[in-house]
Amino acid sequence: MDSAGLYLVGLGPGDLDLMTKRAIDLLRNMDTLFLEGYTATLPLESENRLEEIVGPWTRAMRPEIENPEEILEIAQSSKVGIMVVGDPMQATTHVDLILRAKNLGINTTVVPGISATTLAISLSGLQSYRFGRQVTIPFNYGDYLPTSPLEYIDVNYNNNLHTLVLLDLDPTGMGIEKPTPMQPSIVIELLHSMFERLVEREEGVRESMNVPISKWDGILLTDLGTTNQRVIAGNLEDLALVKGGSVHCLILPAKMDELEKEMFQQLSSDT
Repeated sequence: MDSAGLYLVGLGPGDLDLMTKRAIDLLRNMDTLFLEGYTATLPLESENRLEEIVGPWTRAMRPEIENPEEILEIAQSSKVGIMVVGDPMQATTHVDLILRAKNLGINTTVVPGISATTLAISLSGLQSYRFGRQVTIPFNYGDYLPTSPLEYIDVNYNNNLHTLVLLDLDPTGMGIEKPTPMQPSIVIELLHSMFERLVEREEGVRESMNVPISKWDGILLTDLGTTNQRVIAGNLEDLALVKGGSVHCLILPAKMDELEKEMFQQLSSDT
């Protein structure tokens, strides 16, 4: 019998049929269940099924997770399960939560789940060992528009490394409302804006960026791990026109080897 404590449990990328047996058995044995609702999101149909699989749950947003005193107090004397879409320890927020619990002497358990980032790399057909630093594109808030994501992409490209680009889920930046995932057209607009700001700051175009961003190759991955999953290859100008889907991520390849080129062309022809 599992003891009192804090349990971080990965649900997988979206399709609840991809949850592990360990995850399901453990969650059914919890005294209190929370669904962490701001670092990732479940498809509505999966969210509606969740209670029948594991039992009643409450949504926990950014304030409850980043200021977890109430959750940790409950976990001192009972079993508290926090369900996380994907793999729970890929977010620094959850690492911090585990450390806080450990510092209070609270028993902690982590159950991994299939990560959408892992799926994205494998489904792209690109070699996993050739990926550099992951990049997140945030929504712009007023005049706030960092160029660092584009600079990291450029560093990867110059090192002949592919880049997995994760898209922001929260236009408010507050983590209170249910996520509203960024759409492909928005991320490509933001990359253009970052490029213009970077050129203005550096007073010129970097040699590695002399091809227009709209003509860059990309692989768009949509709703990974669900029945609506799509993998689409093309240039960014075409990918910006893709409609539908909920959660997206983007891969920007560096120079592809022959096998990778063949896979890219196959994905392009499938669309």
